[in-house]
Amino acid sequence: MRYISTRGLAPVLSFEETVLTGLASDGGLYLPERIPKLSHKELIELNNCSYADSAYRIMRLFIDDIEEKPLKDLIKKSYTRFCNDSIVPIKQISNNHFLLDLFTGPTFAFKDIALQLMGNLIDYLLKKRCEKAVIMGATSGDTGSAAISGFCDCKNLDIFILHPHNMISDIQRRQMTTIKKDNIHNIAIKGTFDDAQAIVKESFNKRGFFFKGRRLIAINSINWARILAQTVYYIVSAISVGAPYREISFTVPSANFGNIFAGYIAYKMGLPIKQLVVASNVNNILHRIIEYNDFSRRQLINTIAPAMDIVVSSNFERLLFYAYEKDSNAIKHLFDKFHKEHYAIIDKKPLNKIRNLFYSTSVHDKTILSIISQIYKRNGIVVDPHTAIGLMAAERCNNSPEIPMITLATAHPAKFYDTIIKAGIELQMPNSLKELLQKEERYCILPATINKVHSYMISVCH
Repeated sequence: MRYISTRGLAPVLSFEETVLTGLASDGGLYLPERIPKLSHKELIELNNCSYADSAYRIMRLFIDDIEEKPLKDLIKKSYTRFCNDSIVPIKQISNNHFLLDLFTGPTFAFKDIALQLMGNLIDYLLKKRCEKAVIMGATSGDTGSAAISGFCDCKNLDIFILHPHNMISDIQRRQMTTIKKDNIHNIAIKGTFDDAQAIVKESFNKRGFFFKGRRLIAINSINWARILAQTVYYIVSAISVGAPYREISFTVPSANFGNIFAGYIAYKMGLPIKQLVVASNVNNILHRIIEYNDFSRRQLINTIAPAMDIVVSSNFERLLFYAYEKDSNAIKHLFDKFHKEHYAIIDKKPLNKIRNLFYSTSVHDKTILSIISQIYKRNGIVVDPHTAIGLMAAERCNNSPEIPMITLATAHPAKFYDTIIKAGIELQMPNSLKELLQKEERYCILPATINKVHSYMISVCH
């Protein structure tokens, strides 16, 4: 299996090199040269498998440079810290509408499902190659804590996480900044998530800034391993409600487009998905593109769903690559124009391809609070603000009542305690989160400039 860049100018890589590289050298994102298919029979067989076994059977189709036993062991080890044996429990909340809980991992967010695996995978690859690395990532809330949890015990790396200062929840910040290990470094950027992500991306274009002999590795969803790991729960959950004998739809709280793109990969593999619903807050570039062909950069608006407070959705480039039938020249031209002018127009044919599968909507803060309250009164379930956006989108979309709809619950509501209280609900916070409020924090506040960030990284790296 070989991996190619969406922009066509970067080297073709193996799976291992793709994971250890992250962002392609031409500024594009890596994707498999071909998408393997799961037969009807293979999908049915997954119904009798554990989550870890299902993950192995699905992921091995994309990985041919790690032998069977170490790959199985890596996957099995990655799901030992989850508090539910099924890893992704699913429950019915109304007729043919299901809620998929993706926050049973150590940091109570869906990011754990991929980042627990990525930590073990990258640690294994670095040991195998006798290499050291620097992990770098930007977070709008949940990626940072999940990455730190997944990588904190790795011996061959330092990890730097950038988050927007005063723009994530108190719990989200403390999950990162109270972990006191010498290889963990938290940076609060005086800017937005997009500023932080831009610094990370530009760092990969200037890899020479760091110590020789160390790799710079991305842990954001620009890294293909994140997407691949998330593809598993789409397939597993769909089978639990009737696939492949029937079509399934999914509603996904969406920001950087990595989570829902994993669903698209499952669709390309043969999972009978009828509709993928993009659920956005008012920072709605995805909704504007799909509904109005408005691919423009706008000012960030702070919301009560901070993990979705981003301006540009990086992974949408991957979907456009397929919509343009793998025309890397067209993708490069489109994104060169967007980065220069903050605006681009998607051609009619690829946009119609996207619209055939994807529906989108945008939800305001007032509606988010209303949905949190309604779902609690109706079902006795407390959901976080991002999941509430997904539930609202599921109501708005034109999905047939005969087709099961699975809404992804992406984080534990206690991570957004103040918002839940504002919705009129008393919430018991898990002890592991409550304890964070008493712990000392450690992080550095820096201007949103790449030179300041690089200087700091060099000064503290071991």
